[in-house]
Amino acid sequence: MRADRFRFESDRRRFCVARASLRLILGRYLKAKPGRIQLDVGDYGKPFLVDRKTSQGIRFNLSHSHRLALIAIGRDREVGVDIEFMRPNFVTDEVVKHFFSRAEVEAFAAVAPAFKAQSFFNCWTRKEAYIKARGEGLSCSLEEFDVSLAPGAPAALLDSRLDPKETSRWRLQDLFPAPGYAATVAVEGGFSRLALWDFDQGP
Repeated sequence: MRADRFRFESDRRRFCVARASLRLILGRYLKAKPGRIQLDVGDYGKPFLVDRKTSQGIRFNLSHSHRLALIAIGRDREVGVDIEFMRPNFVTDEVVKHFFSRAEVEAFAAVAPAFKAQSFFNCWTRKEAYIKARGEGLSCSLEEFDVSLAPGAPAALLDSRLDPKETSRWRLQDLFPAPGYAATVAVEGGFSRLALWDFDQGP
């Protein structure tokens, strides 16, 4: 069971709640009982609906961090989402050099100290959402593409050494689920309407 990989019981419980919530939400879209929805994961961990004939073209992705989970639902296009609780002590030069591209490292170095944490998590969630949307996880080299990260800069895929066409294929959008969190959704082909729902409270 995937929940068993978590060391702490609180993390296992949150994982299970997030997965159960995902099934409930998918059930509403598909007009199906949550327990009957069959899910599987791709080679790099991205979940998908097993029965493509009854999936109605729905694509989805799930991310959770600390006390929140974020679920993205799209139709006939791939989606990826990432949410991170912004822990300032996680922001170090070593982490930046290991996970950011050369261009991102240079851009991060130019950010004023007061905005370092926000810029770090801007970059982190944008890169994660993108590779999750592609369904490749960390098998996709983080050095091979650049995202925006500066404070106030719109979320965007700026360059891709994987394929130059990628920058026009994907749209990235910042989300603001709660204070203290950074989040991004990546959508294949973009979208004309983005609806945000709170699971307990509605839109």
